[in-house]
Amino acid sequence: MHFPSRALIPIFGIAGALHFSKPDVFDAIVPPALPGAPRTYTYVSGVAELAAAVMLAAPALGPQSNPGHRRRSRGIQRAGGLFSAALLTAVWPANFYMAWQWRDKSWPQQALGIARLPLQIPMIRAAWRVYKEGHLG
Repeated sequence: MHFPSRALIPIFGIAGALHFSKPDVFDAIVPPALPGAPRTYTYVSGVAELAAAVMLAAPALGPQSNPGHRRRSRGIQRAGGLFSAALLTAVWPANFYMAWQWRDKSWPQQALGIARLPLQIPMIRAAWRVYKEGHLG
């Protein structure tokens, strides 16, 4: 069973918006080994997630009757698949760091922190499929 690539659009859109509405949550999982302020990483990753959502949704964002739009938007969507796979891979260390940070929390929180790690794999594969196949599945 494949993770539905269409689900990436709302996931990225909601997560991107949350980076701006609840930045403290994301600041807390920025690994301290990274140089600079955690808030910078929070905002940059929020913008990246919103950009990924827009790129993946490109075919639905313009006039369907325009052949030029359909052609260009498919290319943008493919690029969005590659960008999304790279973004999901790039933020994986923050998820590992969060799981490690939550090791002393309640069992349900620990389970949530750990469950995020293997869930990244089907999401990365779904984004890669968009890149390879040129459309959402």
